[in-house]
Amino acid sequence: MKLLMTGGTGDVGTAAVKRLAEQGHDVLVIGRTGGVSIPGARYEQCDIAEYARLRELVEGCDAIVHLAAIRAPMLAPAEEVFRVNCAGTFNVYRAAEECGITRVVSASSINAVGYFFGAVEWELSYLPVDESHPTHTTDAYSYSKQVDELTADYYWRRSGISGAMLRLPAVLVPDDRYDERMTEYIGSTRARVLDIASLSPEALRDWRESAAAAVRELRAAKGMEQRDGPKRRGIPGMELFGQKYNMFTAVDARDSAHAIELALTADYAGSHPLFINDTHNTAGLPSAMIAELFYPKVELRDAALETERYGPTASLVSIARARDLIGYEPEYSIERYYP
Repeated sequence: MKLLMTGGTGDVGTAAVKRLAEQGHDVLVIGRTGGVSIPGARYEQCDIAEYARLRELVEGCDAIVHLAAIRAPMLAPAEEVFRVNCAGTFNVYRAAEECGITRVVSASSINAVGYFFGAVEWELSYLPVDESHPTHTTDAYSYSKQVDELTADYYWRRSGISGAMLRLPAVLVPDDRYDERMTEYIGSTRARVLDIASLSPEALRDWRESAAAAVRELRAAKGMEQRDGPKRRGIPGMELFGQKYNMFTAVDARDSAHAIELALTADYAGSHPLFINDTHNTAGLPSAMIAELFYPKVELRDAALETERYGPTASLVSIARARDLIGYEPEYSIERYYP
């Protein structure tokens, strides 16, 4: 296929270009910076806010991979996050419609649920989280991803553009020290969770209460919209703050690329948000134990946890819909770094 890709120089995009080029696809990457060279792809300078130029480059393509976005609420003012992410996505789908393209695959985010960033603390309804879980977005970035999913759905209804909105969590990028870094990452997460598990019932209650109070203060001060907000607030167990609010999940960049390929080529219709993540948690400990420690008031749906398929460390974010719709299954699971 002849593909146009936005955001092709980021962590996910770089991995996706490599995989798609290796599979024989003709990839054109567009971006705002000029003079960029990308192995395995052609490159053209284009800001997706400039519709006429975008429309010109989309002409003749078979499908689009849309990854460009401001990636967190603290990286730009709220109005800029919303403008770039939402108007940019609308332009991409509009260009696809005008050029007769019927398959667009886009990067949404695990944050479309609204649990991590945000100005209001709230609790999950159940675990493992799936695509049917209610959303509660209260920051510009998470809300922009929710709106992007609605845009994709709108263009499916309007023009029959099918595709997937990939809800990606933290992306793990391979490098020369990847095995070493992953072993340290899993080991340190595991050790910190075990430290909390070793607390007496009274100490555990006190830890939960102090952490909850600090998080409420952080959110009330819009701390997640400031570059170093969480670090300045002294949240107890801060090293596990991101883990808890991302449900102890992550994805290898190569698996995100694989999901993009599958979403481009699988036989399906409609617009589908899909969680794309590892099948195992980032602590290497039983997920039921993690749920009891960090989500004591959240319903754990044992049948949906898929421990029969993946074992006791099965992810607290379900990939069942992605597996059923496009055949996604991680090839680079973090399970191999468990002690």
